[in-house]
Formats: sequence, C-alpha cells, structure tokens
Amino acid sequence: MSDRIYNFSAGPAILPEPVLLRAREALWNYQDSGVGVMEHSHRGPEFTEILEDADALCRRLANIPDNYRVLFLQGGASSQFYMVPMNLLRPPHTADYVDTGVWSTKAIKEAQRFGGVHVAASNAESGFSALPVHYVWSDAPAYVHYTSNNTIRGTQFRQPPAVPKGAPIVCDASSDIFSQPIDIEAHGLIYAGAQKNLGPAGVTLVIIRDDLVAAGHDDIPTMLQYRTHSQAGSRFNTPPVFGVYVLREVLAWLEGLGGLEAMAAHNRAKAAVIYEYLDQSQLFRGTAEVASRSLMNICFRTDSPELDTAFIAEAAARGLAGLKGHRVVGGMRASVYNAFPAAGCNALVAFMEEFERKHS
Repeated sequence: MSDRIYNFSAGPAILPEPVLLRAREALWNYQDSGVGVMEHSHRGPEFTEILEDADALCRRLANIPDNYRVLFLQGGASSQFYMVPMNLLRPPHTADYVDTGVWSTKAIKEAQRFGGVHVAASNAESGFSALPVHYVWSDAPAYVHYTSNNTIRGTQFRQPPAVPKGAPIVCDASSDIFSQPIDIEAHGLIYAGAQKNLGPAGVTLVIIRDDLVAAGHDDIPTMLQYRTHSQAGSRFNTPPVFGVYVLREVLAWLEGLGGLEAMAAHNRAKAAVIYEYLDQSQLFRGTAEVASRSLMNICFRTDSPELDTAFIAEAAARGLAGLKGHRVVGGMRASVYNAFPAAGCNALVAFMEEFERKHS
C-alpha cells in the first residue's frame, strides 16, 4: 500500500488505489485534452462518454434489464428518504418499512410527511443487533422499504424480505451496493450513496423501474421527480462530474476483477478472517448476531470502554485508522468495503492478537 495506511472508515471510505492514481492524472489533464476532468462541460463529448460508460457498466455488472433507468443524482441517500415517498406515496395509501436501525428509522420519519407508514418489522428490541424475523404487512402497501446493510450495528440482509405480492420493493443499498450480486428484478427501486463502495461522496445512484418513474407524482418540485432525471439522462442540471468519473472507474475496476460474484467471494473471505478471530477471542466480541452479520461493517468491542479507547488509539498509531465505532454505540467498527485489501484484515487481526496478549 506504498505510503498509505489501512483505512477502516465507514464512509467516505477507501477507494481502489489504481482508481485514485488514474483520477490524479485525470484531474490535471483528462485524456490529453489539456483540461482536467472536473473542468469539462457536463454536456461535452468527454463527459457524455463517461456518463454512458457508467450506465453501461452498471447494467453489465448487475444485469439491469432495459426497463430500468440508471440515474446519477445528488443529495446523498438521505435525499432519497423523502424523494421516494414524495414520488410514490400519498394518502390514503400506506408504505411498509422494515426498521433495522438509524438509517431506516430516519427514512421512516421522512416518509411520514407524505402518507401513511406502517412498520412491518423492527429489531429495536434486540438493540438492532439482529435482523427481524417476524413481519406483519399492511394491506396492499404502495411499496416496501428496507435497508440492506446497517453500517452502525453491523447487520446485513442476504436477500430482500418476502413481501406481499405486487408490492414494489425499495432498497437503501448505500453500504453494500455492488458488493455481491443483487436481484434487480426483485426490486422496483434501489438507491445508494456512492461514498462506501462506488466512489466519492456527492453521487447518488438510483436504479428505478420504468413503471415507477411513470407513476411518480408530477405536482412536486421538478428536481424531485424521477421522471425529470430519467428524461434528461441525469443531466437536467449539472451533475457531479468528478464523482461520476470516479464511479465509472470504480465500476471498471470491479468488472476487471471478475464482477460481483468474484467481489462477493473476496468480501466473504475478508470478513471471515476477522469474524473467525472474534469468535475465539477471550477479550473481543462481535456485537451482531451471527446469522445477521454484515460483510461490510464488522462491529466489535471489549467489556471495557477504557480498553476500547486504548485499542483504537494504539491501532491508529500502527496505521489501522478509522476503527472507532459510531457515536451511537461506541466500541469498534472495521468497515471492509469492496476496495479494502485482504492484507488490511490480516494486519488488524495480528494487532488484535497482540493487544489481547497484552491485556489478557
């Protein structure tokens, strides 16, 4: 990793080093144009090629059918918390939400501004350390929303919940998008902030089925209608040019590694290194239940907040950065997204072993 350290940050997160090196050159002089990639017109041929490539790569990697639009928006996943219900929900209809932690809770709060919200399942009683088991659906929900990966508690769905027939599934996939194969046709809409697995902060990927684009309300602000961005090819206004460029490069990197099946195997192997150590450790313990564990965010702690603080500080001094857990829960969190190298997982376990010997 040359002069770089291991970055376990939950986001903005590590990017592939080959992508960073290409981006460094592109910032100064993109494809020998004499102009940096951030300086090109968003309607010029250079960015048109970038945008078309990004769309095509998304479609190849995830097998996105022709009746879905790929949109590159702004505002982060948090803007989708209100954009989804603003387009697809209105009284007297109800949307069903699966509550698995902070981000889904925030999405529920925003949706309540626009129509009825029914919480079909929640794992709040477990402290969000496990995925829900029991679901109670409303009659004919306008859509069902779930968050595929919980960055704060370290839980992850392996497949979408089984929902009422005909109900479109909406997924916030911000922290595990393209980390494994995804069944696009099982969903009506998938959205994700880019800053964990796809690129820098500032780009929001939305994959939406054509019928939901058409069904969106047209009496809401123009910029908040999916049809606006679908019809304009993500260029109704100036898009985040540099962010889309990096996203394209990350997608090309993913394809070069063998696609989502290969990345899923890589991610399983990386996470297993850390979880296997946690399962036999006498000092550290994982905080998510085994069947619900995330491959992206591995949350753990000791039984002593003081030891946790010491571990985080000493790890940072060893070049293992970003291990502090979310402020809501404390402890430690190792975020090992797509670009995180396996060597970093081995380095973390080696340090944990040393720390445990010292404090046993």
